[in-house]
Amino acid sequence: MSRRELDAAGITDPGLRADYQCCRRLNARHGRTYFLATRLLPLERRSAVHALYGFARWADDIVDDLDRRLTPAERDRRLRRLEGDLARGLRTGGGDEPVVRAVADTAERYAIDPTLFADFLASMRSDLSVTDYPTYADLRAYMHGSAAVIGLQMLPVLGTVVPREEAAPHAAALGVAFQLTNFLRDVGEDLDRGRVYLPADLLAAHGVDRQLLEWSRRTGRHDPRIRAAFTAAESLTRRVYREAEPGIAMLDPRVRPCIRTAFVLYGGILDAIARHDYRVLHSRAVVSRGRRAVTAAAGVAQVLGARCRRRFTRASVRPPAGVGREAEAFGGGSAGRE
Repeated sequence: MSRRELDAAGITDPGLRADYQCCRRLNARHGRTYFLATRLLPLERRSAVHALYGFARWADDIVDDLDRRLTPAERDRRLRRLEGDLARGLRTGGGDEPVVRAVADTAERYAIDPTLFADFLASMRSDLSVTDYPTYADLRAYMHGSAAVIGLQMLPVLGTVVPREEAAPHAAALGVAFQLTNFLRDVGEDLDRGRVYLPADLLAAHGVDRQLLEWSRRTGRHDPRIRAAFTAAESLTRRVYREAEPGIAMLDPRVRPCIRTAFVLYGGILDAIARHDYRVLHSRAVVSRGRRAVTAAAGVAQVLGARCRRRFTRASVRPPAGVGREAEAFGGGSAGRE
């Protein structure tokens, strides 16, 4: 399937095709929900989405270093190397890393604003030193670079039926909604890395602080104050989903099933968190395979329905037999042949 995607995108250089395939493997391995939704995109746009995801994942893995083999100073050096590599790639089309070469090619093909990548890397670098956020406003400033810009990078690839600037706030909000969902789902794992992404003012409003979260994580015991805080975080996240939702109708009709599927699947993570009584400090809430399959099937049905409608529309406006030839006889087919 990846060969068909690359062919449809017009990516013919063997080395560049290998770079895009590397990004696709990263998406398939790490972004199960995201990858599933991407399968609903038109073939010619999937490779670009894989490149954007692959680059973001590569940078995120440098920052998180799950094996804890790298010191903070080494992670900072690697991130700065990646930043320099990307800056050169955006200028020249090259790059040392496969993800850089692929994303630089995507940025050129779709005229993606380079400042979006700079903002993303600035937020990634802050993860090396910032371990919590006093207010939601502070967190939103971080998420502009870590999440909102991802939605904005995607927008030229997806295409819109309205001026892009009209859809942009909704695309940014969708990136933020997805990340807030991840923050709530992964609060225990992030705590193990020394980070708390849920804003301190939201937690404090329910009597929760880092020490209480660490106690709960360490002992496996729950506390009603934590449940109340996580319920508030869920409500906050759902408000951002509502900000984002109108933007789906502003997208190219062919990509709407993909984004709608991602919207539903990520929202399903919040449903799973609630069903498990917000015990995300002790276990990871996931959307069941059955629900993912049903949601994906609905997306496929939308894609097939859209294709049928397009074919029917083209057939219904096709002129009767002979009309085209008659038009040519009267000069209708002579454009460009002076």
